[in-house]
Amino acid sequence: MKFSGFNLTNYKTKLYKKNRVQNQSSIDQKHEIALQISNVGLWDWNITTDKVFYSTESKQIIGYSEKELKNTSKVWDNKVHPEDLETYYKKFNLHLDGTIDLYENEYRILCKDGNYKWVLDKGKIIERNSNGKPTRIIGTHTDITNRRKYESQLKKNLQLITSQNKRLHNFTHIVSHNLKTHIGNLKNILEFYNEAVNETEKEELIRHLKTISKSLTTTIIDLDDIISIKSKSDINQLNERVNLFECANKVVKSLDIDSTNKNITIYNALRMDDTLVTNRSYLESVIYNLISNGIKYSDSSKKSQIIIQSVHTKDTIKILIADNGIGIDTAKFKNQLFEMYQTFHGTDRKDSRGIGLYITKTQVEALNATIELDSKLNEGTTFILTFKKKKAL
Repeated sequence: MKFSGFNLTNYKTKLYKKNRVQNQSSIDQKHEIALQISNVGLWDWNITTDKVFYSTESKQIIGYSEKELKNTSKVWDNKVHPEDLETYYKKFNLHLDGTIDLYENEYRILCKDGNYKWVLDKGKIIERNSNGKPTRIIGTHTDITNRRKYESQLKKNLQLITSQNKRLHNFTHIVSHNLKTHIGNLKNILEFYNEAVNETEKEELIRHLKTISKSLTTTIIDLDDIISIKSKSDINQLNERVNLFECANKVVKSLDIDSTNKNITIYNALRMDDTLVTNRSYLESVIYNLISNGIKYSDSSKKSQIIIQSVHTKDTIKILIADNGIGIDTAKFKNQLFEMYQTFHGTDRKDSRGIGLYITKTQVEALNATIELDSKLNEGTTFILTFKKKKAL
């Protein structure tokens, strides 16, 4: 039997093309479903026309609906965080000029609600013109905000643990050194006592023994105070709303006799409405230590004064306690300023044990704050306490 007009070759070709289109359509559909399930956005940029297709998922990542974003490259470029723009363009251009095979970048993108999200942006050239110039790029957007937050928190935790381990190592070294010194002195005195030949020598050694015992007791008290401060971890203890002006005023009044005896004027320049969510007892102790430090190291040749004031930024409150006393040579002692048993004023004061600033720093850190010192010899010292603004729980 003869089939007129039937061309098997044409039939096969048409059937093949039909099946290929169907298979490709099926593959594309599977890819689309996979992207939807994984919440990965898709973008497709026609460089020649500067038209960009943004998938529903890409738009949803930054809070927009299907029809809210224009199909241009600028609409996305303009939402990239200003601090990330340079790297954003640099990496993309490296792919365009063939330096890198795949464009990949992490950056912050502005969302409709005004917040920023982190996205992982990937892309690859899939078409070029006869001159080899790119004409089409396809890529993906992935929301990695939670991952970046997690990584940031891990980094902070690592820094905190490293810092705590360093402080613990230093603290252990200090405790070991000081206790060994006292114990060694006690042992020597007892050996001398056993070798003493008369009561006069024994009485002298007993006086030395009492002095060492007193010094040991003081050291143990100091260390106990520090351990007590470091052990404070109950968040409720840092959740009291404190009026800074009233808090400072209370401290100033408690030091009235000391400041009057040394003819020092203390100015409480804090704003009447300044408040801080923190621990009142620790804050009072910190302010007391810093003001009394200014009184202790005042310059008798000047009209001495101490000023307490605050500086507000968007996220922080800074408390500044400044004096015009004898000052510290910070260039010489910059690595020892807040260490234990360190003194910097070049005086023979018997009440300078070198423990005050270490305890103060420990208390400040317990309040989740920071302390800095700016000082010039013979000009004065300013302590800067920085607290993050927060609301009471």
